[in-house]
Amino acid sequence: MDLENIKKNMPNQDEIDKLTNLFKVLGDNTRTKILYTLAGQELCVTDICECVGMNKSAVSHQLRTLKDAKLVKGRKDGKEVYYSFDDDHISIIFNTAIAHIEENR
Repeated sequence: MDLENIKKNMPNQDEIDKLTNLFKVLGDNTRTKILYTLAGQELCVTDICECVGMNKSAVSHQLRTLKDAKLVKGRKDGKEVYYSFDDDHISIIFNTAIAHIEENR
């Protein structure tokens, strides 16, 4: 074990804070449900509301948090905004977590 190498490669405090925040955002049941609905597809707020059984105001609030954390992005089409994962990294993180859960049933 090379402790010096581990210490040398340790992320700086800003990176640690961002990683911690990512897990905090992911650690909310409602946001996890929203992410599950978006896995592999783009949906409007109305459809997300129907899937998670919540009102538009509550879902919009959670989408803002997910958007601020760069987990989802919105695309405006007329009056509707369609949401999807922000990039492939989010798909990888989410799908890996699901596979881990399913593997350990």
